[in-house]
Amino acid sequence: MIDILFIGDIIGETGRECIKFVFSNKIDVAEYDLIIANGENLAGGKGITKSVFEEIISYGVDIVTLGNHTFSRKEVMEIINHPQLIRPLNYPEGNPGEGYRFVKTKNGVEICVINLLGRVFTIECIDCPFRSVAKVLEAIKERTNVVIVDFHAEATSEKNAIGYFLDGKVSAVVGTHTHVPTSDCKILPNGTGYISDVGMCGPQHSVIGLEIETVLKRFLLGIPQKFSVAKGKCQFNAVEIKVNETDGRCLEINQIIYENIGNE
Repeated sequence: MIDILFIGDIIGETGRECIKFVFSNKIDVAEYDLIIANGENLAGGKGITKSVFEEIISYGVDIVTLGNHTFSRKEVMEIINHPQLIRPLNYPEGNPGEGYRFVKTKNGVEICVINLLGRVFTIECIDCPFRSVAKVLEAIKERTNVVIVDFHAEATSEKNAIGYFLDGKVSAVVGTHTHVPTSDCKILPNGTGYISDVGMCGPQHSVIGLEIETVLKRFLLGIPQKFSVAKGKCQFNAVEIKVNETDGRCLEINQIIYENIGNE
């Protein structure tokens, strides 16, 4: 059995400190065969840079996935081809980076991690996530049956649909992007683990990780505001995925939620 930890969107410095604290005080990273985290908000709540990427890797994260903020910062070009970084597979052909990576666990089992980006309510200039993953899946399955998909998308309906589209073809489909954990963690009929959104690692009292007052001004006044990551105690949202290493079927998928955490 393979034990995988998937961590929801990490929000800025507050989220990075949250990971550091949880890994030091709540979770033994050595218990997991692979740790994956969505890092598209690692740098100031929007995008990623080399320094914050290396920071989160140093804490024990093995693979970092991205999303619609992949190219929000030009600094991403320094690391876009790093073997531990994955950008959405369905960005148009010609973009740098890779949409999936193979990685081996401590025991030498090969796992594939795929990153996909939804089209509903997000950006339109991307390829179909359904067709994009279908094109590569056969070749991936020739190497490994253990496949984890991070579907970075807004609409729950689109996430539900791709879950059933990939049911029995991948080990798990985990949703990211909304920063709000959903309560639909389950194993689909053909053996694929699923959750619509893992949630986030970031400030608990915030608007999806951002300072409350600034976001309220945006809604009340209707004019652009400069958003900043909120401070204070954090929430840690993740899922633990247990997979049969032979056939890739999900055996268990369970939420891990810590609240009011910080440097106590």
